[in-house]
Amino acid sequence: MVTIGVLALQGDVDEHMRALERSGARALRVRRADELEQIEGLIIPGGESTTMSKLLTSFGLFDPLAQRIRSGLPVWGTCAGMIMLASSILDGREDQRSFGALDMVVRRNAFGRQFDSYEEDLQIRGVEGGPFHAVFIRAPWVESLGEGVEVLARADNSEDGPIIAVRKGPFMACSFHPELGGDDRMHALFTSIVEESTR
Repeated sequence: MVTIGVLALQGDVDEHMRALERSGARALRVRRADELEQIEGLIIPGGESTTMSKLLTSFGLFDPLAQRIRSGLPVWGTCAGMIMLASSILDGREDQRSFGALDMVVRRNAFGRQFDSYEEDLQIRGVEGGPFHAVFIRAPWVESLGEGVEVLARADNSEDGPIIAVRKGPFMACSFHPELGGDDRMHALFTSIVEESTR
């Protein structure tokens, strides 16, 4: 059984942990640098990306996590976590830091503010069993992708819709909150990615 951490500085930590455990992983809250050594994969949950960037630095987590990501630690970023994995952020603060694990340009709050939150049923590449009900809350989207980054889903399931889920190797990101709604298939997909990385 693989151990997957959930960055526990902000966001729906408990919901992610329950979904991971239902998907066959051992879940661990990560707040300290030494806890990074106990995990084989990590979820960076939703929250507020500029605040998360500051908290990672103040908790002494940013640099150790960046080092583990560079060494190939599988990481899945959801909503604000997607922004944290991007190589470039539009509408971000000048002092905002990200890990650059995925070569992509992401726009913060692309779908609008809190009252512009919405839900839709998505076809997601790699997720079998029919549409996935996705919840968007002040969500980002991907403006452009670098070489080798695979598109897993687009808004409205449209060929030219905004990119809202991507993957490259051990790194995955989505604009929405997959921990809400009780469908664990994306957590199961990430668990399988982590399991593959340990073989």
